[in-house]
Amino acid sequence: MNFLGVGLPEMLVIFAVALLVFGPRKLPEIGRTLAKTLRSLQDASREFEAQLNKEAQELEKATRGTTAAATPKASRTAAAAEPKAESVATADTPTSEMAPPPSAADDAQTADAA
Repeated sequence: MNFLGVGLPEMLVIFAVALLVFGPRKLPEIGRTLAKTLRSLQDASREFEAQLNKEAQELEKATRGTTAAATPKASRTAAAAEPKAESVATADTPTSEMAPPPSAADDAQTADAA
């Protein structure tokens, strides 16, 4: 028997000391009070554990719902992030084959022609 890290020999010593200190008349009353206190502590511990488990399950359900809702968005984002074939082809094209960007002189000529 092991209760709160106290074995049977230690419990017997504690009982003997309590018997000497409190006497045989008060010992049953103290035992009842101690038993009620321990029972209420165990009930409170079970209630706390049940509430903690309930909160953990609710949090897990909420996390699953958020993850499930985010999954389609992630796949759409991944599809949008994939390069298209045209952009890959232009990236492979050497810069000498590409048309040069318009210069300020070209803009002035276009404005004069208009």
